[in-house]
Amino acid sequence: MKTEAEILDIKRLFREADAMRAPLHCVHENFLGRGIDLYIGNKQAASDPELLKEHRIGTVFNCAVNLDINLVTTVDPLSKTLPFGWAPVRYYKLGIVDGPGNPHPMMLAGYYQLRSIIDQELPKKESYPWTETGNILINCRGGRSRSVTLTALLLHLDEPETYPTIDAAVAHIREARQLIKEEWPEAPKQVLVDAAYWAAEQVKRIRPYLPDENE
Repeated sequence: MKTEAEILDIKRLFREADAMRAPLHCVHENFLGRGIDLYIGNKQAASDPELLKEHRIGTVFNCAVNLDINLVTTVDPLSKTLPFGWAPVRYYKLGIVDGPGNPHPMMLAGYYQLRSIIDQELPKKESYPWTETGNILINCRGGRSRSVTLTALLLHLDEPETYPTIDAAVAHIREARQLIKEEWPEAPKQVLVDAAYWAAEQVKRIRPYLPDENE
């Protein structure tokens, strides 16, 4: 059991590490050979349109339940109270708790939502202004736990030759995201990694029964 002083020291160390770390990092290039780079970042990265544009990020996937970001830059004239409309990027959200409290199927749903973004075809209508997926940013509040776990699950399942296990994907992301060793017990949290392992097994069971989208 850590003392209060030890806990304060750990929190200070984490704050210092966050301050030294860039808001986002590329963790995998050319996902599935489709020219899409995967980034992990924090709330600052997800809320900075210029930074997203600099890294050619066309899609933002926010997996933090306790983080809402208004990316709307083109306001629908039908807005009455709070504005709604279109963002310069495609924006998706999944509300994961950073720790215990998530039913395991939430991680499974997160994988399918994130994976489907890449295959999703949008109609050519005025209300769908985006022309391409672009690079993808997966973010949570700090870009250290929830986003790391979900991205590790994606990489393991869809790039298994490079990431034969979820732990291998996590280890790679920790290095790419510059997470110092002292952060590892919390970055990512083990309860989330356990849920990702469960989700990976379910995906492998389901895959033979998925419909062929080309038929």
